[in-house]
Amino acid sequence: MPFPPSGFNDVLGRTLAQEFQKTWGQPVVVDNRPGGNTIIGSDIVAKAAPDGHTLLVVALPFSVLPSLFAGKLPFDVVKDFAPVSLCAGSPNMLVANPSVPANSVKELIALAKAQPGKLTYASAGNGTSNHVSAEYFKMVAGIDMLHIPYKGSAPAVTDLIGGQVNILFDNLPNVIQHVKAGKLKPLAVTTVKRSSQAPDVPTMQEAGVADYEVSVWFGLLATAGTPPDVIAKLNAETVRVLNLPEVKARFAALGVDVVASSPDQFTQHLKSEIAKWGKVVREAKIK
Repeated sequence: MPFPPSGFNDVLGRTLAQEFQKTWGQPVVVDNRPGGNTIIGSDIVAKAAPDGHTLLVVALPFSVLPSLFAGKLPFDVVKDFAPVSLCAGSPNMLVANPSVPANSVKELIALAKAQPGKLTYASAGNGTSNHVSAEYFKMVAGIDMLHIPYKGSAPAVTDLIGGQVNILFDNLPNVIQHVKAGKLKPLAVTTVKRSSQAPDVPTMQEAGVADYEVSVWFGLLATAGTPPDVIAKLNAETVRVLNLPEVKARFAALGVDVVASSPDQFTQHLKSEIAKWGKVVREAKIK
């Protein structure tokens, strides 16, 4: 697990581990190895024995690694891993400090154009989903904003609430309670459909940004070379777990949808995301 023991990544990993343990009758250990933009934990799985006993939970930022660290990664995100299944998807939500004089995405864009480079947006660090989501928004909307990176989502949200920064794109589970409490102002969600957890918040497309869509996805990988029959067994069990009513309900309460897939579907999705975010990283000159 290349993430700290918090957030939805951890919820997903521990949910799968608990159910795998019940099915197979042997311990399944969740080993949190955060750090290095998820490179540290990912590298352990890339170099593990290809027997299906060591698995990796990944999310959207995994597809940003090839362009963000071009030529510097100790592994290849496609060649060194064997996709098992997509697992879940969630929108980012564009939220603002209540003091920001914009109550819609159109008003935010107009404000940014009137004050180029003055508005600030927070992120959980370079290459994170909220960072590339904001840079993608800048590109599509034709605006300029100042990036303020943090070491994680929690301090970014804290400073947004405190007014030290103006806006943030963040995974819905990280901000929805602050929105409901009136501490943050929601402007849009980044998926093509509205979230059941925030049904009154428009999508970016409904808000007037026609070409903008970001779904923060989560998936499960094994090590490249894992036998196809083992991958098939892992996929079948993962899909079974994800479709359990109690798992769907638990994820839905966090604003996350179950998105199970075949290994081939996950492979194609990963390649598509690598291409999409590679373009954003290059054009935005993210380093």
